[in-house]
Amino acid sequence: MANNNEYIELPWTMNSSSGDDEAPKDPRTGGEDFTQQFTENDFEVTPPAQRVQFILGEDVDDGTHVSHPLFSEMGMLVKEGDEIEWKETARWIKFEEDVEEGGNRWSKPHVATLSLHSLFELRRLLVNGSVMLDMEAHNLEVMADLVCDHMVSAGTLPPGVKDKVKDALLRRHRHQHEIAKKSRLPIIRSLADMRNHSSSKIEEHSGNLLGATTPISLTASEPGPPGSNGNPNLSTAAGGMGRFLTVPSGKPSNRTLEDMVKSPSNQSMARPGSATELSEQQHKGNTHFMRKIPPGAEASNILVGEVDFLERTLSCFVRLSQAVVLGDLTEVPVPTRFVFILLGPPGSQSNFHEIGRAMATLMSDEIFHEVAYRARKRDHLLSGVDEFLDAVTVLPPGEWDPTIRIEPPAAIPSQEVRKRPPELPKEEVDEEEEEARLREENGLSRTGRLFGGLINDIKRKAPWYISDYKDALSMQCVASWIFLYFACLSPIITFGGLLSEATGKHMAAMESLVSGFVCGMGYGFFSGQPLTILGSTGPVLVFESIIYEFCLKMGWEYMTFRFWIGMWVAGICIVLTAIDASALVCYITRFTEENFATLIAFIFIYKAIENVMVIGKNFPVNQGIYDCICTPPLGSNASVIDYAKYNWNYCESYNGTLVGKDCGKPPTENVFLMSVVLCTGTFIISTVLKDFKNALFFPSIVRQYISDFSVLIAIFAMSFFDYSLGVPTQKLEVPNELKPTLSTRGWLIPPFSEKNPWWSPIIAVFPALLGTILIFMDQQITAVIVNRKENKLKKGCGYHLDLFILSILIAICSLMGLPWFVAATVLSINHVNSLKLESECSAPGEKPQFLGVREQRVTHILIFLTIGGSVLLTPLLGHIPMPVLFGVFLYMGVASLKGLQFFDRILIMFMPAKYQPDYMFLRQVPIKRVHLFTIIQLACLIILWLIKSFSNTSILFPLMLVVMIGIRKALDLVFTRRELKILDDIMPEMTKRAAADDLHKLDAEVGLLARIFPWGRGSRGRVVTKPPGLDGGLAGEAVGPGPGLISCTTSNANEKEFEAQSSLLKK
Repeated sequence: MANNNEYIELPWTMNSSSGDDEAPKDPRTGGEDFTQQFTENDFEVTPPAQRVQFILGEDVDDGTHVSHPLFSEMGMLVKEGDEIEWKETARWIKFEEDVEEGGNRWSKPHVATLSLHSLFELRRLLVNGSVMLDMEAHNLEVMADLVCDHMVSAGTLPPGVKDKVKDALLRRHRHQHEIAKKSRLPIIRSLADMRNHSSSKIEEHSGNLLGATTPISLTASEPGPPGSNGNPNLSTAAGGMGRFLTVPSGKPSNRTLEDMVKSPSNQSMARPGSATELSEQQHKGNTHFMRKIPPGAEASNILVGEVDFLERTLSCFVRLSQAVVLGDLTEVPVPTRFVFILLGPPGSQSNFHEIGRAMATLMSDEIFHEVAYRARKRDHLLSGVDEFLDAVTVLPPGEWDPTIRIEPPAAIPSQEVRKRPPELPKEEVDEEEEEARLREENGLSRTGRLFGGLINDIKRKAPWYISDYKDALSMQCVASWIFLYFACLSPIITFGGLLSEATGKHMAAMESLVSGFVCGMGYGFFSGQPLTILGSTGPVLVFESIIYEFCLKMGWEYMTFRFWIGMWVAGICIVLTAIDASALVCYITRFTEENFATLIAFIFIYKAIENVMVIGKNFPVNQGIYDCICTPPLGSNASVIDYAKYNWNYCESYNGTLVGKDCGKPPTENVFLMSVVLCTGTFIISTVLKDFKNALFFPSIVRQYISDFSVLIAIFAMSFFDYSLGVPTQKLEVPNELKPTLSTRGWLIPPFSEKNPWWSPIIAVFPALLGTILIFMDQQITAVIVNRKENKLKKGCGYHLDLFILSILIAICSLMGLPWFVAATVLSINHVNSLKLESECSAPGEKPQFLGVREQRVTHILIFLTIGGSVLLTPLLGHIPMPVLFGVFLYMGVASLKGLQFFDRILIMFMPAKYQPDYMFLRQVPIKRVHLFTIIQLACLIILWLIKSFSNTSILFPLMLVVMIGIRKALDLVFTRRELKILDDIMPEMTKRAAADDLHKLDAEVGLLARIFPWGRGSRGRVVTKPPGLDGGLAGEAVGPGPGLISCTTSNANEKEFEAQSSLLKK
């Protein structure tokens, strides 16, 4: 490190060069400098970030300076076989891909890591080399002529070697995808070379082409110290690693002439009209890789090499006025806009390689890439380089493994902060007014008029109604439909069995199926949030059993009394809709909703395991003596011992007779073990295949389909496994006739009965109030969870509309004697998860980003339409083992815990501090305060579980949810407002409170202290930089007059996250 430091001079002084290499003035500005209010000296002393922001802030007057996505490709001058040509060695879209020299294939995409030395050398080349902006050139030969003429006029290129430089630039470009074709089709290639040789008119001048030994290294070695401007060697590569090409000097032989094969872009010169035709004949682009290139992309080509006829380094940065396809210059058929040429004397190839990588990485940087498009002179490019140097991360040598390639990050922070200037301090926004505005946007504010919230919900959702059907045209919706069908069918039938016992068969599985069809179809067509799945819940079952026992005790007709309770519940819900009572949802914070969601998830997990254990009790592994034996048929000469070996299933096939009291049922010693295997297998297969989209096998579309249909694959696989073994496990029992379970009732319930007194409809209002609280809380808490901002829903909420539709459905179910269906939390969470959208990975190495949820109505409608038709599918559904569906229950319970901050905080309590994940709330709140908040929330969860578990207290469950809101309000006395903002949501205030908590600022300087990862790639003893915007680490900023002084400043990687937190936490 000490040896390198004595060479590093940090070039922060702007050296303005004048000459022909500057961009011409825009005639529309009258020759005036576009910076107007800035003098040249002002521009030089301005910090690089501000200079870049000024350049990017200009209006683009024409289309020539509008930035496009860039594909960068680096080629090196090498000798392949008997030919001297440009060989593709690396490419960039967002991340770097290198050609593996030994494996002759592309490497995995990785983050480009550069040495500071190469960046400083690149900056020096831009200061002293040629810069040609807005060049008018339509093919490679014209561009080569203009570049060579410019260098000659600038005095950097001796006139005597001009033709040699031009000839070097026009060599054939060999791309990686052509290597296989080269080996497979030698005859065709030879014919093409002969044609090229015979048609080239420049071959007669080939005697002045590339001369003596030219060492070219394809492997990066440690760069040496930079030389001066006149030094013929930029640096001396220690060690001499790599392969070298040798071209005899002096007058070339005939063999040498044959080796000089021109680029197709050169030959297209003589016949402009046939340029495309010749290019297609001789160079076929990598069309397979084209699908990775963003639409409208242009190319940036970096050409580096060493030749023996040069005594000093030549460099030229070219930006064409219009992007054009330059023959075989680029791997993919996209037009080229930028070309960077770097040629020098022998002995500096490895350093050239690093400088070329530095230029390509700069061009792939979002900010410099835009500066390159808008630059009007050399100083603008230098400002872009300086800004890049300000933002890079410096990794010290000796603290990371240089052989490790850095995987692309899961998420890349926005670079908008680097583009725009710092915002002026704004007037402090009133927090209460801001919260009121957000509630109004979500329909959670009182309108002051009857049904005002309902009307606003209809207005909000109506424009999206048609798209709710169009957006369902996806295989993802098919997978979600089938998965949720089985997920909803099993609890409906199970709930129907429990309801049959609780209500004396007045309502059972058939009524549950019909209710699912009626409620699901109505809610799917007309609700405000069709992502919410309706289902039967435990509190509703307890409520029904209490009402039935009351009617038995009083001697009343249960269905009639229930009819009036349902009408009162529907009426009260409509009144609540009229007065915008759903605005109270804003008091349901993360504390309450995650308590409720965690409780329901634990119930699903517990019930799945409990149901399997019940099978173990009914079918024990050690079931005792099985009294059944196979005996030989009458008149047979076989003995009893001969037939005793046959099992229960095979006895009759051998004409045997089963004798014993247990022969009426098969042996069941394997039923429980098989049930455990089926339940566990379904859960494991569903979990593994759901994450298969991130696997390394198969194309992305195959992985996506496997992930979408993971649960369906698990159900069919384990059902087939059960069928193949023939173990008599419990199967799904579905009614096969569409008629009421109780023969004494019909599908319409009479409102009056001789058994019920005339005042019974009036007193029905009291149990209806309790039922309303139960339904309101169940519905709205689930709606809050579905509509949470983390799901990035775009079509808005519909709390009032949902409650109104639900009240109508409850009235219909009460009239038909059907169970009431309300929002089911776990089913709704899994419905949302099954419809999540992720960005398609276009650039190699780019990780998919969560975009939102496929918001539509079709899956909800199809789920319950199929449930209504399940009676017709009884022969097929009867083959599905119940343990398989219990495995689906277990999967849904576990999957719904993912993403709950409460569950994450519970896990953190059992982790040592050094292994705890880097959550934002851990950065900003002391760990003891986090644990205290978690313990209080966990105590509330335990209380809810205990109240639910006992039949005598379970009816109070909805009231306890209201109590949870009160407990959360009391936490304002325990935690500061800042801590509650981070760990939870702030509850609306009736009056403004003092801003005492504002003494606790974000502590963002501490909370956002960046993490340093072992990033980098290079040789030991180098300071390695990583491009900005790829992590939340520290950025290296070179300062001061002395060489090698590096200070660390906080990068902008987490700036957006910081601003989001600040906007929430500012009073």
